[in-house]
Amino acid sequence: MKGEQFSILICDDSRMVRKHLRETVELIGALEIFEAKDGQEAVESFRLHRPQIVIMDIIMPVKDGIQALKEISKSDSGVKVIMASSAGTHSHLKKTILLGAFATIQKPISEVVIRDIIYKALNNTRKSSNHI
Repeated sequence: MKGEQFSILICDDSRMVRKHLRETVELIGALEIFEAKDGQEAVESFRLHRPQIVIMDIIMPVKDGIQALKEISKSDSGVKVIMASSAGTHSHLKKTILLGAFATIQKPISEVVIRDIIYKALNNTRKSSNHI
């Protein structure tokens, strides 16, 4: 997949998670990488930059990922949003799929899994089963 260029928004309230994801997506060809530390910043950054892919945590301050997903999806139904959350929030992950998330992943986020999901998002092939 190296060489495919895409823009991405990484939204997580953990600076370390954002750093890890940034390093991963840089290796697989992200042309533009935007970051947000909460759902409100994610919505604002999405509206400003219109990235192709969003990776977003569910549990965050100010505005949670579920509310941000609703707003982002409403402004662009074609964006590929990948929702991530810690163990114990399985029901939240299922809800995000119903709200239009492209995929869900459980933290800690594996580099192999995120590469696979981004590849599928870029090629517009939704997995029949998500990475819950």
